[in-house]
Amino acid sequence: MRLSGPHFFDLVARRKISTIQPLGFTVTDTLRIAVIGAGYWGPNLARNFRASPHWELAAVCDLDTDRAQRLAGPGSGVRVTSSVEALLADDTLDAVAIATPAGTHHDIACAALAAGKHVLVEKPLADTSGRGAAMARKAAENSLVLMTDHTYCYTPAVLKIRELIDEGALGDILFIDSVRINLGLIQPDVDVFWDLAPHDLSIIDFVLPGGLRPLSVSAQGADPLGAGKACVGYLTLPLQHGAIAHVHVNWLSPTKIRTMIIGGTKRTLVWDDLNPQQRVSVYDRGVDLETQSLDGLERRAAAISYRLGDTWSPALSEREALDSMVTEFATSIRERRAPRTDAGSGLRVLEVLEAASRSLAENTVVTFPSTPQATVLQAQLAGEPA
Repeated sequence: MRLSGPHFFDLVARRKISTIQPLGFTVTDTLRIAVIGAGYWGPNLARNFRASPHWELAAVCDLDTDRAQRLAGPGSGVRVTSSVEALLADDTLDAVAIATPAGTHHDIACAALAAGKHVLVEKPLADTSGRGAAMARKAAENSLVLMTDHTYCYTPAVLKIRELIDEGALGDILFIDSVRINLGLIQPDVDVFWDLAPHDLSIIDFVLPGGLRPLSVSAQGADPLGAGKACVGYLTLPLQHGAIAHVHVNWLSPTKIRTMIIGGTKRTLVWDDLNPQQRVSVYDRGVDLETQSLDGLERRAAAISYRLGDTWSPALSEREALDSMVTEFATSIRERRAPRTDAGSGLRVLEVLEAASRSLAENTVVTFPSTPQATVLQAQLAGEPA
């Protein structure tokens, strides 16, 4: 299976992003950015923007100014403010990075885009696909970059997985089996699907040609603690041409497991994120099924054979994923193109999460429309029929 079709902003990039005018900098100039939100993820973003030769950390914004000041650092010259409005009035800022609760992403991002700032948003893109789509429209209308921080997509392992799939090393994709389990942390505002599955879904969307476009979504969850939300969950996603993806997430496992198996017609890849000595392994092993028509009748004889070939592990760099991510953000702005994890990738993940919530609540399989919202919006922004 070679899933095909343009990513969300591919067409938009040609029609909208390509019209971005130079902002008075050259490729050697640093871009000025503000981090909005100094809580859990904001410090990680600030550290990487501060260390990057492509960026100048110009400001930190948080309702808790003491926390923002600690993140900015004494004598750093980094501006500290609690007002998003005042921050966005700064004409010297090129971009903002939003690391606030998902329910606030839409309003902050739209205000920043209206103020002419490029925007990076931590996952999830928004709290609903409708709000995510509105953010994407706003970015396209203003010819600005809107990027989703799907950090795992910039790890050396996932970049290599995408490269191997793109070059056909695995053949047509048959199945994807992903496991992300550990002990806690049980979140107060979301279930295990919304907490952990965005990582796996964004990776699947990133490595599959054409992105994540399931035919349906089926979710099963359990709440053995009585926490009022699913603490253990399973997602089943039938894909095109008979392929299937399965995602297992769990807050209650005493052991931490981060694995993904991607099986193809040629080879099978195993990614173990917790094994630094051998994160990615490629197995030239599998099952071949040859069918043969008998005398022109509908009956078919099947010959099953097993391949027991070599196993190899590609060399991976040791570059930090967030460093690659902030570099990609700067490069997409300078080259006036869509980033690798654009708004469309964030929107596709949101649509699957919403379908999972509906499947769980109604105990049913949710069939995806033939033209999901991400596809419809892509066509609208490109000026083509959906």
